[in-house]
Amino acid sequence: MKRLMLTGPGAMRWEEHPEPALSGPGQALVRPVALATCDLDPAVLRGAFPLPGPYPFGHEGVAEVVEAGPEVRGVAVGDLVVVPFQISCGVCPSCARGRTGNCASHPRLSSFGLGPMGGLDWGGLWADLALVPHADAMLVRLPSGVDPAAVASASDNIPDAYRSVAPQLAADPGAEVLVIGGPAAPSIGLYAAGLAVALGSARVVYLDDSVERLNIAKSFGAEAIEGPRDARVGRFRIVVEAAGEPKALRAAIDATAYDGWCTSVSVQLQDVALPILDMYTRCCTFHTGRAHVRPVIPEVLELVAAGRFDPSLVTTATAVWDEAVDALLETPMKLVAVR
Repeated sequence: MKRLMLTGPGAMRWEEHPEPALSGPGQALVRPVALATCDLDPAVLRGAFPLPGPYPFGHEGVAEVVEAGPEVRGVAVGDLVVVPFQISCGVCPSCARGRTGNCASHPRLSSFGLGPMGGLDWGGLWADLALVPHADAMLVRLPSGVDPAAVASASDNIPDAYRSVAPQLAADPGAEVLVIGGPAAPSIGLYAAGLAVALGSARVVYLDDSVERLNIAKSFGAEAIEGPRDARVGRFRIVVEAAGEPKALRAAIDATAYDGWCTSVSVQLQDVALPILDMYTRCCTFHTGRAHVRPVIPEVLELVAAGRFDPSLVTTATAVWDEAVDALLETPMKLVAVR
């Protein structure tokens, strides 16, 4: 089979590789049909994030089940499924608590398509076939009528955004939301704005200096404000920082209202001083870290199937499978490739 290898910043190639085969009764083989770039991928390709390769590429996508072990009950051959990027067994203490990104049955951070950062070599999803080690625990069947290309990022970036606004809005219905957008996690910030609108926030403000991203935020129904990412725009019960800059993170914390939540979905590559006393005084809840994506994928798909949230608004480029390398090297914000 063919799989796509990232061989260095700005360098990719298709290579021939032996086809994976089932080695356990709970496994499945899947054929990816719609793949998306994660927000991390363009940075890696530009050499802006320290993950140069070589390793099998890709960790966001929808696939077709082509073979399933005898103990697999949740999916069947022919089903279209979202493949979570994190490897999770579903039964260890971490998985049982919904912390599927920290599955205790495998090396920490185990995931598809992230090379040395992803534990063992699980392969990448930009390939003819991929082996899913825990089919029932991991795979999520696509609802009828949902376009695979629209939810290709449901493996990672859409659930990442969902965790930054959905639990908070469930606890405080209608709460106002601020998203500080930017280049580090651009699609996650935009998904967060769209999801906040879909989940009933009374006001969703999206702050950024990118006209392209501001227009996408407007298409979701958010109030788009153009300006520096540390601009003062008020205080909000729910704040999402997606810029990846120390000044934006500090601005996000400063914009969090009393008893509010601030979530950083970006990867900060340098230390950031936090105003701990001020956060303490306001009872500010701050969270950063990888999302545990598998538990919320069904909730994301339900919103899409109901027509309440359209993640395809964030897609800025599309390509067919054979043109994937050229399209990837152009590093668009959110690329979706289909067979």
